[in-house]
Amino acid sequence: MAGKGDVINAIAEQAGISKKEASAAFDAFVNYISESCQRGERCAVPGLGSFNLTQRKAREGRNPRTNERITIPASKNVRFKAGKDLREAVNAPRRAAKSGRK
Repeated sequence: MAGKGDVINAIAEQAGISKKEASAAFDAFVNYISESCQRGERCAVPGLGSFNLTQRKAREGRNPRTNERITIPASKNVRFKAGKDLREAVNAPRRAAKSGRK
């Protein structure tokens, strides 16, 4: 699983910039998406997908230990929907690493 450091290293290498600049760019990207969702706006990133704010209604649940009824409060949730380009990239058939493989 790639962590934040792995993503920053990849951005720095592929864009030809320093890790400090890549970290600032990554943080700005995440902050922009967070702020858009806080405002209730849909945030679409071409080639990746879209982030959208959804509302969950208050509902009744049960405590699994005591089986006591509890009220789960209403909350907001961020949903991500993968874009067409990302779905196609993930579902593309893999090519053999060497041409001599059977």
